[in-house]
Amino acid sequence: MYEELVEISRRPKPYETYTAEILWNDKHISKKMLEVHLNEELDLASRNKGFIEKSVDWMVSRFNIGPDTRIADFGCGPGLYTSRLAEKGANVTGIDFSERSIRYAKETASQKNLDIDYVLQNYLSFETDKKFDLITIIFCDLCPLSPGQRKTLLNKFYEYLDDDGFIFLDVVSLNGFEQKEEMTTCEHLQLNGFWSADDYYGFVNTFKYEDEKVILDKYTIIEKNKAWEVYNWLQYYSLESFEKELKENGFRIIEHYSDVSGTPFKSDASQMAVVAEKIM
Repeated sequence: MYEELVEISRRPKPYETYTAEILWNDKHISKKMLEVHLNEELDLASRNKGFIEKSVDWMVSRFNIGPDTRIADFGCGPGLYTSRLAEKGANVTGIDFSERSIRYAKETASQKNLDIDYVLQNYLSFETDKKFDLITIIFCDLCPLSPGQRKTLLNKFYEYLDDDGFIFLDVVSLNGFEQKEEMTTCEHLQLNGFWSADDYYGFVNTFKYEDEKVILDKYTIIEKNKAWEVYNWLQYYSLESFEKELKENGFRIIEHYSDVSGTPFKSDASQMAVVAEKIM
């Protein structure tokens, strides 16, 4: 038992292990994730309904979205943004590797008679001949990726964005990093049975990586006949560090906000949203 506890508490190297596939395609967990997505009152897997509607209205105004505006939403999930943007007449593509989420998004589009191109694929591998006027990746979905993965994705954005188009995305700010503390907890049926339909105990080890400004929540799930792990990495940014990363990948920030509904930027905000364009 001692050796097992030592391994549970082991601090991995930054981005040593990546387990996103479990979160989004495990039969039980993906069902729970979709339930959280669709709960209109929560700000967990996605933001609440009121915020999403406010955000879409702002985006429509800011980017002059209308008939034939070409939009790609990377990490579209069950289509909470893509369906609303398509209702405004936009030509929308949604990319996500969660089979359950894409299936729900397609069913919703069919029910609403919306013509949305949904692609079931890891967006890091996504290839297309299309060009877009607007590329989005929302709910800080860039932050769990490693530096190499982020570079791959931003390079795709540069390739697929029209020369006069924009990228619009949000990230978590350093304010949240400073508020986090390292800790270890253990709970029976952690997160109300989120991890498994069977009986289990869940450990959470929170690690801070000061140099990288990265937080890892390492979940270790102990069931009767097996144990497994989920690694939830999160990169935190200052405006300056995010400007630097985008510039290294061919973009300049032209506007920044406290969130994706266009709230004016405040230095103590827990997140920040940016509009960026290509450096030509």
